[in-house]
Amino acid sequence: MDPSNVESGEHFPTALETAAGPHLLAPGASTRRMMLDVLIGLVPVLAAALWYFRLAAAAQLLVALAVALATEWVICRLRGRASSLSDASVCITALLLACSLPPQLPLAATALGSFVAVALGKMAFGGLGQNLFNPAMVGRAFLMICFPASMTQWTEPLTVHATTQATPLAAARFAGEFIELPRLLVGNVAGCVGETSAILITLGGLWLIVRRAADWRLTAGMLAGVVVVAVVEEVVRGADQSLGWARHVSAGAVLLGAFFIVTDPVTSPLSKSGRWLFGILVGLLTMIIRLLAGYPEGVMFAVLVGNAVTPLLNRWTTPVPVGGHTRRAAGRKPADTGPG
Repeated sequence: MDPSNVESGEHFPTALETAAGPHLLAPGASTRRMMLDVLIGLVPVLAAALWYFRLAAAAQLLVALAVALATEWVICRLRGRASSLSDASVCITALLLACSLPPQLPLAATALGSFVAVALGKMAFGGLGQNLFNPAMVGRAFLMICFPASMTQWTEPLTVHATTQATPLAAARFAGEFIELPRLLVGNVAGCVGETSAILITLGGLWLIVRRAADWRLTAGMLAGVVVVAVVEEVVRGADQSLGWARHVSAGAVLLGAFFIVTDPVTSPLSKSGRWLFGILVGLLTMIIRLLAGYPEGVMFAVLVGNAVTPLLNRWTTPVPVGGHTRRAAGRKPADTGPG
């Protein structure tokens, strides 16, 4: 740049400003408003959790929330940064983690998982907008590795001190027993704290979509991936030997994942086509793990794999800029400038 041009008053384009996601384009939108919408959407889910699992669910939710808030506050202080608790994103992480845990998981394990979710899944990357993986799923994956026995012990709703009971997916996978669809819709089945009532999860998820706090393409893509594989399974194995698409969607973590986890704007692709591909990929992987792997549930693993692929999806689905793509010199052979 010629300094004389600056002195003469000639104007130059200002530098582009860059910032980490999530990027909100709706008028009046803010990160805090989006997080508050997610909290409102979780109200029916939490209500079902407290109704079916009572004090056990309350303990999981409170411990996860308290440890997550304390962890983020301490890390912000250690870094000399202002507290980021006001954006409420850490509350979402804590509640989603608690919703994905067995109601009788030892509270010490819950506290450890909440710490890992915030410290390693979020703050280690720089905080909100920087993390590659969904923090709640990072915390749950850590607990699954460290406490495999406790993470696979389930209790029947309303009698959380009774003997253990298999989840609908485990019962179908290992015992050939299929839970009736009405029970899955209402939620009176064994399972994670916030993954029982399909109707209430859907109700809260629709709130997110109406409020544009979640992109419907991600939800639709994941559900489509699950349904397609479930229909193929039913055709190949027969209706009496498969759960069927409706029970696959209603059981386990599919609906919670489709509405509240894959829709995380930080760990999902930026483009519309990328979001379709991401959702479909997570749905397909979920069903592949359910049907072929050793785990009866696959949402957590599918989400983490999808998060890892998100940077590639962003590259593959980059929108065409105005005026079309420019020629890239990097792909051309350099000109011969002389002998040698």
